Amino acid sequence: MIGFLSGTVQKLHEAVLIHAGGVGYRVEVGQLLLNSLKNEEPASLFIHTYMTDNQLRLFGFATEQDLYLFELVLSVSGVGPKIALVLVDTGTDRLVGAVQNANVGFFKAIPRVGKKLAQKIIIELKPKLGGLKEVELGPLSRTERDVVEGLKNLGFDENNIQQVLSELDREQPLEIMLKEAVKKLAKM
Repeated sequence: MIGFLSGTVQKLHEAVLIHAGGVGYRVEVGQLLLNSLKNEEPASLFIHTYMTDNQLRLFGFATEQDLYLFELVLSVSGVGPKIALVLVDTGTDRLVGAVQNANVGFFKAIPRVGKKLAQKIIIELKPKLGGLKEVELGPLSRTERDVVEGLKNLGFDENNIQQVLSELDREQPLEIMLKEAVKKLAKM
């Protein structure tokens, strides 16, 4: 089993070739990682080797945590490696938050994930994610800070605000983010 690869990158459509020791390994990666890698530059990836009766596929991740999360998601029956890769590519904080908050809508937004599979993912992953802490949201943009302050001024609990903020599309305008956050917080 291949667990780690380090070598020169050649980007393909939805994968990369890692040239290491005179061999080119085709490694499937998430879109965010694919966009961050550069042709002809060195890269190191943590690898999950996926084997079936008739194929061997390699999936690559920038961090051990992403690899671990991929393997957890893949352990859910009905979830294949492509769905697991797309879910991990949404970001650890968003994925863990969606599981912890039982956000079925988050999962249904992923191609080939319906309501039943979304519920199954949540049910099976919730106990497994106990040891995996949700990642901090990181530095907030001015818009996000304004949303947090506005919601605090409306009397909402800061923990609930942070939880809802992790579920929002953080690229939206202030007014839309506030409106969506208030709707979500009103249901809590």
